[in-house]
Amino acid sequence: MTGDAEDRVLLHTSGRAAHVVLNRPKALNALDHAMVLRIEEALTAWEHDPAVEVVVVTGAGERGLCAGGDIRAIHDDARDGDGTASAAFWRDEYRLNARIARYPKPYVAVMDGIVMGGGVGLSAHGSVRVVTERSRIAMPETGIGFVPDVGGTHLLSRIPGELGTHLALTGEQIGAADALLCSLADHYVPSAALGPFVDDLSILPVPEAVGRHARKAPPGETAERREWIDACYAAGTVEEIVRRLFAHGDPAAKEAAETLLTRSPTALKVTLAALRRARRLGSLERVLDQEYRVSCAALATRDLVEGIRAQVVDKDRRPRWSPSTPEEVTDTDVERFFAPLGERELGLAEPVGTGR
Repeated sequence: MTGDAEDRVLLHTSGRAAHVVLNRPKALNALDHAMVLRIEEALTAWEHDPAVEVVVVTGAGERGLCAGGDIRAIHDDARDGDGTASAAFWRDEYRLNARIARYPKPYVAVMDGIVMGGGVGLSAHGSVRVVTERSRIAMPETGIGFVPDVGGTHLLSRIPGELGTHLALTGEQIGAADALLCSLADHYVPSAALGPFVDDLSILPVPEAVGRHARKAPPGETAERREWIDACYAAGTVEEIVRRLFAHGDPAAKEAAETLLTRSPTALKVTLAALRRARRLGSLERVLDQEYRVSCAALATRDLVEGIRAQVVDKDRRPRWSPSTPEEVTDTDVERFFAPLGERELGLAEPVGTGR
């Protein structure tokens, strides 16, 4: 990879604001390990700098904040290496996600354009999350044989009803109004006003800057789908969810079922289990610990390599999943993803009782 982390993450201060600019526009600002470490280092320095009163995160280019992690590198590591590079990346990335959620100063994430996977982890845990009419937010991991991570199962499990289950399993993209409905964002600012908004953060308290530029978001689509989403995704298994979606009668429900049948069956079942467990785990740190177990386990599966190959490397969009149907994925297969890692645990959460 060309360029240093200093080129891929630009840092500067302006007035009371410190800025993180993800600067890989040709790669849709995808995150790599060095970028994660540079952001972490900057947050540490700014936390102890009294001149910095707010941190602002934006993406270079016109297409989005961040399309996620550098999954091609993960593909190569899983296929040709021993997985240690990916595990090390996730360890620092998930620690950064937790750091963002607990950051003591306002953390303003400008979620303009595409915000997916690792981009959600970098933004949706922040204290002030701004979307625009161009925002397209998603956790599309099941389409590459993976499971929502970066605290995604924590965020999605806390959405009212079963909207989070729908988004996690299908990987569907949502816009500004739906992101606000799902509590993945806080304010809508038209993209044309982002420049003045960011400028004002350098001179004004965050609530005042938000008040100047925030507007009512254009209508979304998810609210009107709540009835069939809640009814179908409340089922206990992926197979039953698919059956209910096909039987419901709403064309959008049938479309969701057809989408699920294109996703990795193993990833679907593990994702459903991870979401249900995340609801019980409570804290973000405990969920991130669980996600780290799941992600490390995914490195040893055929579906992760195959999914990234089909979507990103060869781009034939025809992954050959193994097993090929949800019915073939056993409870034992799913349980393996949650097995303790011993000394390799992420260990963000403080031990509580038995940990169950």
